[in-house]
Amino acid sequence: MLYTWVRSAGGPFLVAPESELGHWGGVDDDMEGPVETWGDYGRACSVERSIGLVTIGSQQALVLADEPARTTYLPAERTFLRCLAADSEDELVAAARQALQEHITWEPDEDLVWEIREPVLLFDSAWAGTEIELDNRLHIALDPGLYRVRATYIETGGNWMILVQLQPTGDKHRTAASIAVV
Repeated sequence: MLYTWVRSAGGPFLVAPESELGHWGGVDDDMEGPVETWGDYGRACSVERSIGLVTIGSQQALVLADEPARTTYLPAERTFLRCLAADSEDELVAAARQALQEHITWEPDEDLVWEIREPVLLFDSAWAGTEIELDNRLHIALDPGLYRVRATYIETGGNWMILVQLQPTGDKHRTAASIAVV
């Protein structure tokens, strides 16, 4: 099977609600100062873990940070696959699926709850939401609701990856205490 891989020029990825893309400004022209002054891109860069949330319009977007690794989405597993090293795409996807079938130790500090209300778009956070590269983005349709998002690093054979899994919580209502925002 052929997968769509999204690449980054060096920064984090954003998984943003489609209706809120116009609220994402990407990188600011002034990148000389501290990261907090780099516009929306700076907010994404401020995520200190592999995953985090930022506000975009009236919703939240998921930041896939830490590594600028090319990333795809495995819909059956509801998992973002981030390639750090691999001999082939097929081997990497097979290794990710095998790891997901086995017992995975998810990183305890890489766990959050994200509310999804509509389809989302995966893209390089440096781009403004209205200027995303057409050939470097990925549309993802998920059922609305709350999702537990967790991440882990896996190294198996020549395949090194970060997996970011979305698990529906079954709860359709957001609670302020369950959402961590940058």
